[in-house]
Amino acid sequence: MTLLMRLMAILAALCLAAAASAESTAIVNVNVLPMTTDQISESQTVVVTDGIIVSIGDVDDIAVPVGATVVDGTDRFLMPGLTEMHGHVTGTGSREVERLFSLFLANGVTTVRGMLGRPSHLALRTSIASGSIFGPRLITSGPSLNGTTVHGAADGERQVREQHAAGYDFIKIHPGLDAAEFNAIADAANLLDMPFAGHVPVSVGVPSALNRGIATIDHLDGYMAALLPADRDSSGGYGGFFDVMLADQVVEERIEEIVAATVAAGVAIVPTQSLFEHRVSSIPAEELGSRPEMRFMSAGTVRNWVRAKQRTINERGFDSNTAARAIAIRRKLILALYQAGATLLLGSDAPQVFNVPGFSVHHELAFLVAAGMTPYQALQSGTIAPAQFFGVDTGTVEVGKIGDLVVLDANPLDDISNSRRVHGVLVRGKWARSSTLLGRIK
Repeated sequence: MTLLMRLMAILAALCLAAAASAESTAIVNVNVLPMTTDQISESQTVVVTDGIIVSIGDVDDIAVPVGATVVDGTDRFLMPGLTEMHGHVTGTGSREVERLFSLFLANGVTTVRGMLGRPSHLALRTSIASGSIFGPRLITSGPSLNGTTVHGAADGERQVREQHAAGYDFIKIHPGLDAAEFNAIADAANLLDMPFAGHVPVSVGVPSALNRGIATIDHLDGYMAALLPADRDSSGGYGGFFDVMLADQVVEERIEEIVAATVAAGVAIVPTQSLFEHRVSSIPAEELGSRPEMRFMSAGTVRNWVRAKQRTINERGFDSNTAARAIAIRRKLILALYQAGATLLLGSDAPQVFNVPGFSVHHELAFLVAAGMTPYQALQSGTIAPAQFFGVDTGTVEVGKIGDLVVLDANPLDDISNSRRVHGVLVRGKWARSSTLLGRIK
């Protein structure tokens, strides 16, 4: 045997060894919702090897790799995993992390943008990426910049530089900043090409935030004030929870103007409509607190959520009819933003009032559909839209894409509530059934 032949034999053996050691999962005979289209491909087999989708095709044509984990997809539906674009990692103790991540994953959430970071989240992000912790991919801000933590424009600029150097993914903006502080933070972040996102300080207002290049405006914060008559103080005065009390002063004809400005600025919107409607709607707090998923939260937390809603609706100046109008205006704004071409991103602000991690994104999807979006359009906000926003190879079911996937027991295009019927989830090549994940939560 010549040297070349020996080398070729060694190379072939190495390739075979690598193939044998590759970790594969085959989802067999499943109906695929690729999110590149709303057309479902029936009776498909999808193979994911080492976390990457390597083959998709008719069940009779695609071979299942030897040793692969096999998932029966018969009468089930496969789609990309969901992204929670406004979530919170509440702690980094092993039990807390396992509990939180199990809730997210069991509900098909495979990526979380953490909106209130801390130094320990940097190590947690690394552990998730390496596979030593089983959880959704984590994109984390640093500690929020707000009216309490920032002491002047120079201090705001300094904190941006420090968070950039530390390796956080973006800057979180909270209320209370004055215009000079916000502008200094925005300028520093833009210079470092570091996104900044979150709230719109009252001193700034939506138009100025758009002009400064904020990456996302969450909660539709500031939009109610932006819809006040042109001759009014744009702050609107005290408006209560996300300006719910200003709804009776809103000029709906101004929606087109603020929508056009949002689209022109290229700023994405994370509505968190579930947070708003749960807090100000006429649904009794006790009814929300008795939902089945509340069993995964402590009794004390649920009691605090009930009290928070009661405080909101009992606040001086709160009016249920005005609140109903605020809900209708926000829904109209959400649909107008989508129809005009703005990027809408799925986010629920979990765990906040009545928003149990994971479960809350499905409430958010339902609220987007209630606003007038189709189930497919709503699902785009949690799949392909976040993938494009972050510039990552997730969000669709295509060969070569990252195989963060969710298997559902029913078609979400028929009824958006079917998005809740999660059979299991595949993240970084690891398969887990939803029932198993929820079953390990104490």
